[in-house]
Amino acid sequence: MKKTILLFTKNLDDNATLVRKVLSARGYEVLWANTFEKALEMIAVYPPGLILFDVIISDVYGKSPVDRFRNIPKLNKVPLIGMISSSEEIFDIPEKDDGCDGYIHKPVDIQQLSEKISHFFKPT
Repeated sequence: MKKTILLFTKNLDDNATLVRKVLSARGYEVLWANTFEKALEMIAVYPPGLILFDVIISDVYGKSPVDRFRNIPKLNKVPLIGMISSSEEIFDIPEKDDGCDGYIHKPVDIQQLSEKISHFFKPT
């Protein structure tokens, strides 16, 4: 499996910057997209081994990233890990059968993030 991770966030805030730096230092190639269209462009050139995204992002049609990514055939098997704000209530976290493979809370706990990602593939 590729060790490329697509980080899909609205902006490169402190959490996203930390995630990018830590994962890069651990051997992953981290690509960042701030729109779904940009994510699609990157996916076409650099197919990711995992997609890490903000759960609250939706496109102009109101679809979640999970819905959009799962409707792309070549991404059906790519793990999706959603980042969710710790301030959001537990009932706001989508169920496991929503197509997402896992969730982590923001602010990001580096140990938790590393464990989630290493579950899917290990950097070389």
